[in-house]
Amino acid sequence: MTRWVVGVAVGVVVAGVLVGCDVPPAPAPAPGPSGVRSPVPSVVPSAPAAKAAACPEGGVRLAEGAGDAAMGLRVADIQLVNCGTQPYVLDGYPEIRLLDRKRAPVEVAVVHGADGITSAPSGVEGVPQRVELQPGQAAAVAMVWRNLVTDSTVPAAEGWVLDVTPRAGAPRVELELRHSVDLGNTGKLGISPWKAAAR
Repeated sequence: MTRWVVGVAVGVVVAGVLVGCDVPPAPAPAPGPSGVRSPVPSVVPSAPAAKAAACPEGGVRLAEGAGDAAMGLRVADIQLVNCGTQPYVLDGYPEIRLLDRKRAPVEVAVVHGADGITSAPSGVEGVPQRVELQPGQAAAVAMVWRNLVTDSTVPAAEGWVLDVTPRAGAPRVELELRHSVDLGNTGKLGISPWKAAAR
């Protein structure tokens, strides 16, 4: 009986201690940021695109177009693209020089039209007209020549680089060709005037 009373007394004391002691309350959640919250982007930005090739000094670049070769007659198309930020005006024929693999000049007579090269339509015909290129637009010049060797004592000429002055006073622009201008020893290259071209 005595042990039961003592047990009850101890239980009451312990309960009193637990009820009467000051237990600190749980910490309140941290307040949210005041003011307007910045929206969280829902799309992760992609990596920056590869830097485009720089536009040459004159604001235009050359590109090799379509070509055709049949029965020794060659026809090729060269495009001039306005890669600048201002309109670019062409009027007439470009000045073209051919260079070999070592960038040495190739001896060739550049003529307007196909006279002395072919009498068949070749794309170099036409009257010079003013062509104005807005940024991103292109013009084209056609070239025609024959790959003939008529004199075995004269080395065959082959151009691998075009050196072009698009208009009077403009900086020259170079283009390394995928397909050579293989003149044989004919020594003549016919060109058209500039014409607007769709890209």
